[in-house]
Amino acid sequence: MEDDPTVIRSLAVTVDDVVAAYEHSRGGRPTVLRVTPPYHARMRARLHVEQRADPPAIHLDPARLLAADAPDYPTPESTEDRLRADDGEYTTEAHYEAHTEAVDAWREAVRGHLATAVTLSTSEGPHRVEVKTLGTDGSRRSPR
Repeated sequence: MEDDPTVIRSLAVTVDDVVAAYEHSRGGRPTVLRVTPPYHARMRARLHVEQRADPPAIHLDPARLLAADAPDYPTPESTEDRLRADDGEYTTEAHYEAHTEAVDAWREAVRGHLATAVTLSTSEGPHRVEVKTLGTDGSRRSPR
């Protein structure tokens, strides 16, 4: 069946989409990786900001696509704590620069910590699929 997600064996995602969706979701706007019917064995999950009138599709929280050992996203508070613990002079400018560097470092580090599989919720129950990562430029074609 074209609308049966249990036919999916693997999902392809770009690393950049996972990272961007995760960061965007932290800002309070529901951002997901969306897989739309018709479903096939190999599907592509694409970056999507959830809308009220979304058609039926699978919406994956980007946090589910990060491996358990993925580094934590740096918060402004954790950056401030680190700055103050370093006995350096705290300034707003130093905090901004340090936090920007921490986020950039997280973006690089998390790329190596994507999940290799994810479980989809279906009407038939949980359905586990492989996760395949595509390059960071998104130029590869959909695996469908």
